[in-house]
Amino acid sequence: MTTRTSRSRALGVAALVTGSLLVQPATAGARGQAHLDPGTTPLLTVGGLTFKDHDRDGALDPYEDWRRRPAQRAADLVAEMDLAEKAATMVHGTAPVPWGPPGATPAYDEPAARQLVLERGVTSLLTRLSGPARVLAEQNNALQDIAAEGRLGIPLTISTDPRNHFQSVAGASVPAGSFSQWPEPLGLAATRDPGLVRRFGDVARREYRSVGITTALSPQADLATEPRWSRINGTFGEDPAVVERMAGEYVRGFQGGRGIGGRSVLAVVKHWGGYGAAEDGFDSHNPYGKYAVFGSDDAFRTHLDAFQGAFDADVAGVMPTYSIVRGATVDGAPLEQVAAGYNRQLLTDLLRERYGFEGVVLSDWGITEDCVDACLEGAPPGQQPSFVGFGAPWGVEQLTRVQRFAKGIAAGVDQFGGTDDPAAIVQAVADGLVSEERVDRSVARVLQQKFAQGLFEDPYVDPAEAERTVGRAEFQAAATRAQQDATVLLANASTRPGRGEHGRAAAGEAGRAGEAGRRGEAGRKGGRGGKGLLPLAAGTRVYLHGVSREAAESAGLTVVDTPQEADVALARTGTPYETLHPQYVFGRMQHEGNLAFEPGQPDFDAIAALSARLPTVVSVYMDRPAVLTRLLPEADALLADFGITDEALAQVVRGTAEPRGRLPFELPSSMAAVEAQRPDLPADSAAPLFRIGAGLRY
Repeated sequence: MTTRTSRSRALGVAALVTGSLLVQPATAGARGQAHLDPGTTPLLTVGGLTFKDHDRDGALDPYEDWRRRPAQRAADLVAEMDLAEKAATMVHGTAPVPWGPPGATPAYDEPAARQLVLERGVTSLLTRLSGPARVLAEQNNALQDIAAEGRLGIPLTISTDPRNHFQSVAGASVPAGSFSQWPEPLGLAATRDPGLVRRFGDVARREYRSVGITTALSPQADLATEPRWSRINGTFGEDPAVVERMAGEYVRGFQGGRGIGGRSVLAVVKHWGGYGAAEDGFDSHNPYGKYAVFGSDDAFRTHLDAFQGAFDADVAGVMPTYSIVRGATVDGAPLEQVAAGYNRQLLTDLLRERYGFEGVVLSDWGITEDCVDACLEGAPPGQQPSFVGFGAPWGVEQLTRVQRFAKGIAAGVDQFGGTDDPAAIVQAVADGLVSEERVDRSVARVLQQKFAQGLFEDPYVDPAEAERTVGRAEFQAAATRAQQDATVLLANASTRPGRGEHGRAAAGEAGRAGEAGRRGEAGRKGGRGGKGLLPLAAGTRVYLHGVSREAAESAGLTVVDTPQEADVALARTGTPYETLHPQYVFGRMQHEGNLAFEPGQPDFDAIAALSARLPTVVSVYMDRPAVLTRLLPEADALLADFGITDEALAQVVRGTAEPRGRLPFELPSSMAAVEAQRPDLPADSAAPLFRIGAGLRY
């Protein structure tokens, strides 16, 4: 039974969560009947209108009344919940999948899911499931059926890491599969087209919602100021103005405009607090990369201000970084040396109060979990070989689990990612470390967004419609054009009389592109040179390295089997990297260390051998800023791509599509320059080979 005290507290919660956050009711309200898909939930008829009886008590509770505003409904539901149910709303688990043979039909582990949702009360789950759209829709509907059996019938929020791009790293992104495949966010930034970014978000929103995914754990508004950092591919680069604008349009695309409505996918911008200033470029998923380093408060504010575009779009959520931020102060006080998810200065003093964010703060995955002994400060290098037992409690390693939850809540976290056991939150309240009123505020924020999305009325999707929507031909056509538009032409030598002159011609093109980028003229008349090697004429005989024969032939090129038969060589490669920490699960997957092309690397040696024989076109996939100083003289034409199929690339090479991109970061001239630059400042390496904005046109 709801008491007078709990009802009064609920009214207070409603006042706290409404604020200026733009949240629109997802239902028809006074204009008519809301669309309901009851699933297994009973229906009620009141005054000629129909409602879902989520708690199955035969009466219309205020939270079941779709005519009321989301904040009012959230406040009433909070008042109906017991502490265990509230605590369960504050965790964001991962939908379990069974172990199975490769190629098995993707599916959730239903018994494990029932335990999470019905026994523990979890109502937010990350999906890593990949497969046919129809199957994803059916599986997510099955999860919602389980949730409908709960005492209060609270529907699930189903979230995902990015899944519309090329690079896939377990724990950070999902293979595109049947979804439309767009360039990495770096490539979207390279187009300098905010409208394109918004169109991408709109397409992804429609694909996500069609399969039952309602939250995107993206975009990254991190400034990519440390060239060696392994998470750069998911950012919009290192130009603060570009990052701010693109992040805002990304949010508007996913949320369907400004704020949250009935067809929104909630966007969670990340990773608040300076993630991109990674010390030595090592990522803070790992204990050896736990620090972000700043040399001034001005640089720190530049990293934070890049999030302003997302805030202006009323982004639904913010995810703090794993990193401990060194070298920055807030109101003259040094930042506490704990990860951002535990840092009240970052989450309350700055995010809530100074930047005015009113949505949900969702921690990154596993910050409350223990780390193995070797992760502790001062311990010898150890191992974290798998996701089992993964934890990233940086700065609070010595606290108990209950103390970690209490500290995170006190800092400003509303929901904890990567955990599905709410018992520690219940214990923190019992121990007097957290007040139930504080818990109520976080729970109301989470529930208000569910109501605004219309999930209480219709959490289900049509599997047949999902099949028609995901990867639709028009979506993929737009994605392919974006891959091509994002490609950057860095060099296009017009002559090749000899080895020495070939190198000077390519280097001259590089200088013109870099200078054009510095002046902001890339792609205009000042950025053009004379007729270059590209585009290739139809029928040009090409020898291929790393490009499919079918793709080249479909573009009108003649593929030959030996360099001796060819007019031109066409090669693809990627930015160099090292695997420096294979004993750690993320260190084993992430690209670290060296960025420079040099002899001894198989791709470099193959390209150099081809270049010694005939004109050579090279496309480099840039998930980080490559050092091209040794490669440039070996390429008559040099392209940077950010995720492009062989077919789309072959069309660019032929000229049936044109590279229009401009670099979203500078390309350093040497690893010495990389090591000497500051990790917190954009575009500050000495004598870069190419500046931000560089890019030629045909």
